Amino acid sequence: MPKIPSGHPDALGPITQGPAASSSPSAADPAPRKPKSSRPARRPASAPSDRPPGEPWVRPVVASTATPSQRFTFDLKPREIARHLDRFVIGQTEAKKVLGVALCDHFQHVRMTQEGMEAPFYQKQNVLLLGPTGVGKTHLIRSAAELIGVPFVKADATKFSETGYVGGDVDDLVRDLVRRAGGSVQRAEHGIIYLDEVDKLATRGDGAGRDVSGRGVQTNLLKLMEDGDVPVVSPNDMNAQIQNAMSAMRGNASAQPETINTRHILFIVSGAFAGLDQRIRSRMLGEAAAAGSADSRGALSRISRLDPDALLAEAVTADFIQYGLEPEFVGRLPVRVACHGLDEDDLFNVLRRSESSLVRQYERAFAAYGIEAVFTDGGLRSLARMAGRENTGARGLMTVCERVFRDLKFALPSARVRRFEVTGELVADPRAALRRLLKAGR
Repeated sequence: MPKIPSGHPDALGPITQGPAASSSPSAADPAPRKPKSSRPARRPASAPSDRPPGEPWVRPVVASTATPSQRFTFDLKPREIARHLDRFVIGQTEAKKVLGVALCDHFQHVRMTQEGMEAPFYQKQNVLLLGPTGVGKTHLIRSAAELIGVPFVKADATKFSETGYVGGDVDDLVRDLVRRAGGSVQRAEHGIIYLDEVDKLATRGDGAGRDVSGRGVQTNLLKLMEDGDVPVVSPNDMNAQIQNAMSAMRGNASAQPETINTRHILFIVSGAFAGLDQRIRSRMLGEAAAAGSADSRGALSRISRLDPDALLAEAVTADFIQYGLEPEFVGRLPVRVACHGLDEDDLFNVLRRSESSLVRQYERAFAAYGIEAVFTDGGLRSLARMAGRENTGARGLMTVCERVFRDLKFALPSARVRRFEVTGELVADPRAALRRLLKAGR
């Protein structure tokens, strides 16, 4: 019998079934081994049936299993978004209106594009929020992103520097979206990036050196804010690069795209822009004086009496450029809205009506020790009045509450007190109120 070369299908012997597969013929068995099983050889299902005789069969390439498409759905209306934001943020009616329209326009465009209705000349409506600290700018964006159900990333502009210098790279914002989306590039490509403290990127005068943390960061953001491609793996992340190379060598290459496109990522930036109101006032006074109309004196008097909130609402592109932002950067933020400061009534409503009220946190903190804390309207009004003097918006509420409840949170868990009321008297003198509670609980 001729020797069968290694690698030939017949070198494997006959195809057998059942127990016979485990038995081997003895040496004394004179019966010759059958070169092939009587069963017809099975042809792979993917082999073509019309293959000419004698032509070698080539194993087809098995394509990678594609991940199921995650189609983006959006059916909200601007008023529905504003109504949702009312549950968490007090006031800011104009900001809620502007955000509702901008978000609906953008994500309706994303939905229609994925359904095949392209808009080749669509301009993305990135948003600029300006206003003092603690007025709810971050809370507005986070609450809207949770309602829409898209990945959301927040970062401070102060931690970034121009590519190639020490500091964060703005491309990492887009990669963070992928992580927030559970590794799905498809979901990340219609997320929201929120960049706070953007006013700190303003260039202050003509410096002698290169401005890598101001003008350089603004320049790097330009490509992302319109339509750019960002590598999923950072070129500076050597560990990730090595892991990807090893996966490719093992044939386990990921089905994910290698880049993330920012065409449908909405960018929202915000900042306090301290001093911008005075620049706006100077511009408006100059324009009124140059007009030379009969009513110019009345206009000058009216402009002089405008408060900072009203002045910020009059901001134009030239004001931001004079403040130190690049014209190209401001031009990519067509939607602009000013958030007003919070007065005592607003702070009172933040405590009393908002679903994210700080009152819930303190009720929970005392309830952990079996103590019921009851907040009265008089106590909430006193807290709001004290927080208003902090001039830090809603952040002042935490400062005041920590100062007022510090001694109570320390002493009451070890006492027999199981219930107390937060009244105006307690807020005014918490130590005297604590002494009365401890005396009554003996």
